[in-house]
Amino acid sequence: MKLSSFGILTFIFLLTIGLSSCGSKKGDQANGDEFKQAEESLKDEIEDVVYNIPSPSEIPYMLQATGAEFNQNLLSDRKKADQYLSRNDKAALNLGVYAADIGYLVSYDKTQDAINYMNAAKKLADNLGILGSFDADLLKRFEANVAKKDSLANMVNKAIHETEKYLKNDNRNKPAALMLTGSFVEGLYISTGLIKTYPKNLLKEDDRNLILTPIIRVVLQQKESVNELLKMLSAVDQSEPVGGLVADLTSLQSSYKALNIEEQIKNNRADLLLSDKNLTEITSIVEKIRKSIVE
Repeated sequence: MKLSSFGILTFIFLLTIGLSSCGSKKGDQANGDEFKQAEESLKDEIEDVVYNIPSPSEIPYMLQATGAEFNQNLLSDRKKADQYLSRNDKAALNLGVYAADIGYLVSYDKTQDAINYMNAAKKLADNLGILGSFDADLLKRFEANVAKKDSLANMVNKAIHETEKYLKNDNRNKPAALMLTGSFVEGLYISTGLIKTYPKNLLKEDDRNLILTPIIRVVLQQKESVNELLKMLSAVDQSEPVGGLVADLTSLQSSYKALNIEEQIKNNRADLLLSDKNLTEITSIVEKIRKSIVE
C-alpha cells in the first residue's frame, strides 16, 4: 500500500525518534527495515509523478499543435551547462530543463539545435553518474533520425525515463525528483512565456485572447500536474533547493485554485478563464521558479 506524502514525512519523523531512543541490534534491524519501506514508498511517489505529469515532449507538442510560433528566447542557455556541474542538485534540475527544451526544439523541427542541447544534457547526465541514458549511441541515433519528429521525441522521453529509473534504483530519489521538476517547470515556463510575449498592440483584446485560447488551455490543464509535483517533492529531503521549490510550487498551486477551474466549467463559464489576464500571477510564479533553477 502506498503512503501519502504526509504519511511518509510523519513516518520518517517517527523513525528518527526511534533511532535516537533505540540502541539494540534488534531495534536497529527493525528501523532498517522501516527505512527501506519508506524508501520504497518514496520511489512509488516518484513513479506516480512520472506517469501523471507531461513528458518532456508533451507540452511542446501541445504548443506546436496550437499553431504557436517558435520562440528561441524562451530556451535556457545550453552554454551554462558547465556551471551546473559543481552541484548535483543544479545538474539534476537543469538536465530536466534541457530535456524540455529539446522536446520544444524537436516539435518545431529545430533538429541541429536539439542535437546541441543533447550534448549539453549529456554533460549533466555524465556528471550525475548516469550510464546509458544520454550516451554517444543515443546521439548517433538522434542524428540519424533528424527527419522523424516522433522518433526524436520518443528518444528524449525514453532517455529521461531511463535516467529517472536509474537514479531511483540507485536510491537517489532527490536528484530524480529534481530532474522531473526541472522538466515540468520548463514546459510551463515556455507555455506562459508564449502568452506573455504575444504582441498586445496588433489585435483587440478579445481577438488576442481568441488566438491565445489553445495555449491558455495548455497552461490551465497543468493544475493537477502541479499537485502531483508537490506531492512528490514534499516526500523528499527538504534541504535546499527542495524547500524553496516546495514553497514556490505551493504558491503556484494556490494561484490555480483561485481560478476555480472546475466550478467555472461546471457552470458552463469556462470562457471566463480563457484570458491571459487570469494567468498573470501564475506566469510570475513560474518565472520565479524557473529563474531559481537556471541561475
